[in-house]
Amino acid sequence: MAAVILLPAIDLRNGRCVRLTRGALESATVYNADPLTQARSFEELGFTWLHLVDLDGAISGSPVNHGIIERLLGAIKIPIQLGGGIRTSHAISRWLTAGATRVVLGTAALRDPKLVRTACKSFPGSIAIAIDARAGRVAVDGWVSHTTISAVDLARRFEDSGVAAIVHTDIDRDGALTGVNIDATLELADAVSLPVIASGGLASIDDIRRLLEPRCSRIAGVIAGRALYDGRLDPREALELIKKTAREAV
Repeated sequence: MAAVILLPAIDLRNGRCVRLTRGALESATVYNADPLTQARSFEELGFTWLHLVDLDGAISGSPVNHGIIERLLGAIKIPIQLGGGIRTSHAISRWLTAGATRVVLGTAALRDPKLVRTACKSFPGSIAIAIDARAGRVAVDGWVSHTTISAVDLARRFEDSGVAAIVHTDIDRDGALTGVNIDATLELADAVSLPVIASGGLASIDDIRRLLEPRCSRIAGVIAGRALYDGRLDPREALELIKKTAREAV
Protein backbone atom coordinates (compact mmCIF):
# COMPACT_ATOMS: atom_id res chain seq x y z
CA MET A 1 0.00 0.00 0.00
CA ALA A 2 1.38 3.42 -0.98
CA ALA A 3 2.07 5.95 1.75
CA VAL A 4 -0.50 8.63 2.42
CA ILE A 5 -0.47 11.66 0.09
CA LEU A 6 -0.22 15.06 1.79
CA LEU A 7 -2.25 17.73 -0.01
CA PRO A 8 -1.79 21.39 0.92
CA ALA A 9 -5.00 23.41 0.79
CA ILE A 10 -5.74 26.78 -0.73
CA ASP A 11 -9.18 28.07 0.20
CA LEU A 12 -10.25 31.14 -1.78
CA ARG A 13 -12.42 33.90 -0.38
CA ASN A 14 -12.57 37.25 -2.14
CA GLY A 15 -9.59 36.17 -4.20
CA ARG A 16 -7.31 35.56 -1.21
CA CYS A 17 -6.01 32.50 0.64
CA VAL A 18 -7.91 32.11 3.88
CA ARG A 19 -8.55 29.53 6.54
CA LEU A 20 -11.77 29.14 8.49
CA THR A 21 -12.30 27.56 11.87
CA ARG A 22 -15.01 24.90 11.86
CA GLY A 23 -16.48 26.41 8.70
CA ALA A 24 -17.44 29.74 10.30
CA LEU A 25 -17.07 32.55 7.74
CA GLU A 26 -16.58 35.15 10.47
CA SER A 27 -13.48 33.23 11.58
CA ALA A 28 -11.68 33.70 8.25
CA THR A 29 -7.98 34.47 8.58
CA VAL A 30 -6.18 35.77 5.50
CA TYR A 31 -2.82 34.05 5.08
CA ASN A 32 -1.83 35.21 1.62
CA ALA A 33 -3.36 37.83 -0.67
CA ASP A 34 -1.68 36.17 -3.67
CA PRO A 35 -2.91 32.58 -4.23
CA LEU A 36 -0.60 32.11 -7.21
CA THR A 37 2.49 32.78 -5.12
CA GLN A 38 1.19 30.40 -2.48
CA ALA A 39 0.54 27.65 -5.04
CA ARG A 40 4.02 28.02 -6.54
CA SER A 41 5.52 27.84 -3.06
CA PHE A 42 3.73 24.55 -2.36
CA GLU A 43 4.94 23.14 -5.66
CA GLU A 44 8.55 24.19 -4.96
CA LEU A 45 8.40 22.50 -1.56
CA GLY A 46 7.77 19.18 -3.28
CA PHE A 47 4.05 18.59 -2.78
CA THR A 48 2.59 16.32 -5.46
CA TRP A 49 -1.05 17.51 -5.29
CA LEU A 50 -2.90 20.74 -4.44
CA HIS A 51 -6.37 20.93 -2.92
CA LEU A 52 -8.12 24.11 -4.13
CA VAL A 53 -11.51 25.30 -2.87
CA ASP A 54 -13.63 28.24 -3.99
CA LEU A 55 -15.29 29.06 -0.67
CA ASP A 56 -17.36 31.86 -2.17
CA GLY A 57 -18.56 29.42 -4.82
CA ALA A 58 -19.48 26.78 -2.24
CA ILE A 59 -21.74 29.29 -0.52
CA SER A 60 -23.26 30.90 -3.62
CA GLY A 61 -23.82 27.62 -5.48
CA SER A 62 -21.65 28.41 -8.49
CA PRO A 63 -17.94 29.19 -8.94
CA VAL A 64 -17.04 32.78 -8.03
CA ASN A 65 -13.26 33.18 -8.14
CA HIS A 66 -13.03 32.35 -11.86
CA GLY A 67 -10.06 34.53 -12.81
CA ILE A 68 -7.86 33.50 -9.90
CA ILE A 69 -8.64 29.82 -10.42
CA GLU A 70 -7.89 29.96 -14.14
CA ARG A 71 -4.54 31.68 -13.54
CA LEU A 72 -3.66 29.27 -10.79
CA LEU A 73 -4.42 26.24 -12.96
CA GLY A 74 -1.89 27.56 -15.45
CA ALA A 75 0.69 28.57 -12.88
CA ILE A 76 1.77 25.17 -11.56
CA LYS A 77 2.34 21.71 -12.98
CA ILE A 78 1.32 19.49 -10.08
CA PRO A 79 -2.21 18.01 -10.17
CA ILE A 80 -4.99 20.12 -8.69
CA GLN A 81 -8.28 18.91 -7.27
CA LEU A 82 -10.82 21.72 -7.35
CA GLY A 83 -14.07 22.11 -5.45
CA GLY A 84 -16.54 24.76 -4.40
CA GLY A 85 -19.85 25.52 -6.10
CA ILE A 86 -19.38 23.06 -8.96
CA ARG A 87 -22.92 21.77 -9.46
CA THR A 88 -23.52 21.53 -13.21
CA SER A 89 -22.13 19.47 -16.07
CA HIS A 90 -21.00 22.69 -17.74
CA ALA A 91 -18.95 23.71 -14.71
CA ILE A 92 -17.40 20.25 -14.43
CA SER A 93 -16.40 20.25 -18.09
CA ARG A 94 -15.13 23.82 -17.92
CA TRP A 95 -12.73 23.23 -15.06
CA LEU A 96 -11.43 19.91 -16.29
CA THR A 97 -10.82 21.46 -19.70
CA ALA A 98 -9.12 24.43 -18.02
CA GLY A 99 -6.58 22.15 -16.37
CA ALA A 100 -7.99 20.77 -13.14
CA THR A 101 -6.97 17.13 -12.71
CA ARG A 102 -9.92 16.33 -10.51
CA VAL A 103 -13.20 18.09 -9.74
CA VAL A 104 -14.70 17.68 -6.28
CA LEU A 105 -18.49 17.61 -5.99
CA GLY A 106 -20.00 18.18 -2.56
CA THR A 107 -23.54 19.52 -2.45
CA ALA A 108 -24.19 17.94 -5.86
CA ALA A 109 -23.32 14.51 -4.48
CA LEU A 110 -26.25 14.76 -2.12
CA ARG A 111 -28.78 16.66 -4.22
CA ASP A 112 -27.94 15.52 -7.74
CA PRO A 113 -26.40 12.03 -7.66
CA LYS A 114 -27.30 11.54 -11.33
CA LEU A 115 -24.96 14.42 -12.20
CA VAL A 116 -22.13 12.68 -10.33
CA ARG A 117 -22.69 9.37 -12.07
CA THR A 118 -22.94 10.98 -15.50
CA ALA A 119 -19.78 13.00 -14.86
CA CYS A 120 -17.89 9.88 -13.77
CA LYS A 121 -18.78 8.22 -17.09
CA SER A 122 -17.87 11.30 -19.11
CA PHE A 123 -14.64 12.01 -17.25
CA PRO A 124 -13.28 8.71 -15.87
CA GLY A 125 -10.95 9.12 -12.91
CA SER A 126 -11.57 12.86 -12.70
CA ILE A 127 -14.48 13.14 -10.27
CA ALA A 128 -14.25 13.08 -6.48
CA ILE A 129 -17.00 13.69 -3.96
CA ALA A 130 -16.69 15.74 -0.79
CA ILE A 131 -18.47 14.36 2.24
CA ASP A 132 -18.38 17.04 4.90
CA ALA A 133 -19.83 15.99 8.22
CA ARG A 134 -20.58 17.39 11.64
CA ALA A 135 -21.03 14.71 14.30
CA GLY A 136 -21.16 12.16 11.50
CA ARG A 137 -24.01 13.88 9.61
CA VAL A 138 -23.56 15.45 6.19
CA ALA A 139 -23.57 19.23 5.73
CA VAL A 140 -23.85 21.01 2.36
CA ASP A 141 -24.05 24.51 0.80
CA GLY A 142 -20.69 25.53 2.19
CA TRP A 143 -21.57 23.77 5.47
CA VAL A 144 -24.48 26.08 6.26
CA SER A 145 -27.16 23.42 5.60
CA HIS A 146 -27.27 20.28 7.72
CA THR A 147 -28.89 16.93 7.00
CA THR A 148 -29.70 13.73 8.86
CA ILE A 149 -27.80 11.58 6.36
CA SER A 150 -24.69 9.87 7.69
CA ALA A 151 -21.35 10.20 5.96
CA VAL A 152 -21.11 6.43 5.57
CA ASP A 153 -24.56 6.12 4.00
CA LEU A 154 -23.78 8.85 1.46
CA ALA A 155 -20.45 7.23 0.57
CA ARG A 156 -22.10 3.87 -0.03
CA ARG A 157 -24.42 5.43 -2.60
CA PHE A 158 -21.42 6.01 -4.87
CA GLU A 159 -19.63 2.70 -4.38
CA ASP A 160 -20.18 1.62 -7.99
CA SER A 161 -20.29 5.05 -9.64
CA GLY A 162 -16.70 5.39 -10.80
CA VAL A 163 -15.85 8.11 -8.28
CA ALA A 164 -12.06 8.54 -8.06
CA ALA A 165 -11.94 9.47 -4.36
CA ILE A 166 -13.88 10.70 -1.36
CA VAL A 167 -12.71 13.78 0.52
CA HIS A 168 -13.99 13.39 4.08
CA THR A 169 -13.98 16.51 6.24
CA ASP A 170 -14.77 16.59 9.95
CA ILE A 171 -16.22 20.11 10.13
CA ASP A 172 -15.85 20.38 13.90
CA ARG A 173 -12.11 19.85 13.54
CA ASP A 174 -11.50 21.86 10.39
CA GLY A 175 -9.07 24.67 11.11
CA ALA A 176 -9.19 23.89 14.83
CA LEU A 177 -5.79 22.13 15.01
CA THR A 178 -7.22 19.38 17.21
CA GLY A 179 -5.91 16.42 15.20
CA VAL A 180 -7.33 14.42 12.31
CA ASN A 181 -10.42 12.36 13.12
CA ILE A 182 -8.78 9.10 12.13
CA ASP A 183 -11.46 6.87 13.61
CA ALA A 184 -14.27 8.50 11.60
CA THR A 185 -12.16 8.49 8.44
CA LEU A 186 -11.31 4.81 8.89
CA GLU A 187 -14.98 3.99 9.47
CA LEU A 188 -15.75 5.58 6.12
CA ALA A 189 -12.78 3.98 4.36
CA ASP A 190 -13.72 0.56 5.70
CA ALA A 191 -17.31 0.96 4.50
CA VAL A 192 -16.43 1.43 0.83
CA SER A 193 -13.71 0.38 -1.61
CA LEU A 194 -13.11 3.96 -2.78
CA PRO A 195 -9.93 5.88 -1.81
CA VAL A 196 -10.64 8.23 1.09
CA ILE A 197 -8.80 11.49 1.79
CA ALA A 198 -8.99 12.88 5.33
CA SER A 199 -9.53 16.57 5.96
CA GLY A 200 -9.94 18.71 9.04
CA GLY A 201 -7.86 19.10 12.17
CA LEU A 202 -4.34 18.22 11.03
CA ALA A 203 -2.15 19.90 13.63
CA SER A 204 1.40 18.58 13.59
CA ILE A 205 3.85 15.94 12.44
CA ASP A 206 2.25 13.62 15.01
CA ASP A 207 -0.85 13.43 12.81
CA ILE A 208 1.33 12.40 9.87
CA ARG A 209 2.98 9.70 11.99
CA ARG A 210 -0.41 8.34 13.01
CA LEU A 211 -1.63 8.29 9.41
CA LEU A 212 1.45 6.30 8.39
CA GLU A 213 0.70 3.54 10.88
CA PRO A 214 -0.39 0.21 9.35
CA ARG A 215 -3.95 0.54 10.63
CA CYS A 216 -4.36 3.69 8.51
CA SER A 217 -3.26 2.09 5.25
CA ARG A 218 -6.82 2.48 3.90
CA ILE A 219 -6.55 6.27 4.11
CA ALA A 220 -5.23 7.48 0.76
CA GLY A 221 -4.43 11.07 1.64
CA VAL A 222 -4.74 13.95 4.07
CA ILE A 223 -5.30 17.66 3.52
CA ALA A 224 -3.27 20.21 5.46
CA GLY A 225 -4.33 23.80 5.89
CA ARG A 226 -3.86 25.99 8.94
CA ALA A 227 -1.01 23.89 10.35
CA LEU A 228 1.03 24.62 7.23
CA TYR A 229 0.20 28.32 7.20
CA ASP A 230 0.87 28.73 10.93
CA GLY A 231 4.16 26.85 10.75
CA ARG A 232 3.03 24.11 13.12
CA LEU A 233 3.73 21.53 10.42
CA ASP A 234 7.12 21.64 8.72
CA PRO A 235 6.34 20.66 5.10
CA ARG A 236 9.84 19.35 4.40
CA GLU A 237 9.84 17.19 7.52
CA ALA A 238 6.37 15.83 6.71
CA LEU A 239 7.16 15.04 3.09
CA GLU A 240 10.45 13.39 3.99
CA LEU A 241 8.75 11.22 6.62
CA ILE A 242 6.19 10.12 4.05
CA LYS A 243 8.92 9.30 1.52
CA LYS A 244 10.94 7.42 4.13
CA THR A 245 7.92 5.34 5.11
CA ALA A 246 7.20 4.54 1.46
CA ARG A 247 10.81 3.42 0.88
CA GLU A 248 10.76 1.17 3.92
CA ALA A 249 7.51 -0.41 2.80
CA VAL A 250 9.00 -1.62 -0.49
